[in-house]
Amino acid sequence: MIRLFVPDPLAAGAEIVLGPEQTHYLVNVMRQAVGADLALFNGRDGEWKALIVETRKKVSLLRCEARLRAQQVPPDLDLIVAAVKRSRLETIVEKAAELGARRVRIVLTQRTNAERVRIERLTVIATEAAEQTGRLDVPEVLEPVKLNLLLDGWDGGRSLLFCDEGGDARPVIEALGGASGPCAILIGPEGGFSPEERQRLRGLPFVVPATLGPRILRADTAAISAMTLWQAAAGDWR
Repeated sequence: MIRLFVPDPLAAGAEIVLGPEQTHYLVNVMRQAVGADLALFNGRDGEWKALIVETRKKVSLLRCEARLRAQQVPPDLDLIVAAVKRSRLETIVEKAAELGARRVRIVLTQRTNAERVRIERLTVIATEAAEQTGRLDVPEVLEPVKLNLLLDGWDGGRSLLFCDEGGDARPVIEALGGASGPCAILIGPEGGFSPEERQRLRGLPFVVPATLGPRILRADTAAISAMTLWQAAAGDWR
């Protein structure tokens, strides 16, 4: 069944109006007509079966019929990644949505060397991935912030898994141990963290340094690997 994210409240009998982009996708790309069923979700009200009531050139009208699934809350996992090249950052955001991250935070480090970050485009990618993967919410993609500012305002109740390329940290699975509660995963830029950044991170009480193995990984590979290991050890894969 086709799934679409909508911002509107969902309830039995609720009528949902789709704009031009979603109407084009539904009618012209997926060839759906009046009377067809699809699934809707908004991140709050669960997943609902909806009926296509009317289609026009740029607008479609849907009606909610019945709830298919109650709302579920994903693990409280943030992915924090240094801004990297556009294609790799888009892949990271897509996989973060597929792997259950609740938020994606982009940071600017001393060695960040990337083009402008397009949050609107990344949000579209996260939304499409959420629609395809069956999750009931869309991960939030936040505007870039400098690493030092992020650390200055850190909530000490959230642990920060620092993927350290220094070679002297414990393996991720060992570092996680019996971890529970809110967590964030920090992935650095192509050139790695500077010595000053690494020293500060390793001196913070909420930071858990960990290694992803003996090889240096690209940012997208490191992000996917770390999220996978965290989900297996402390997330909703258990």
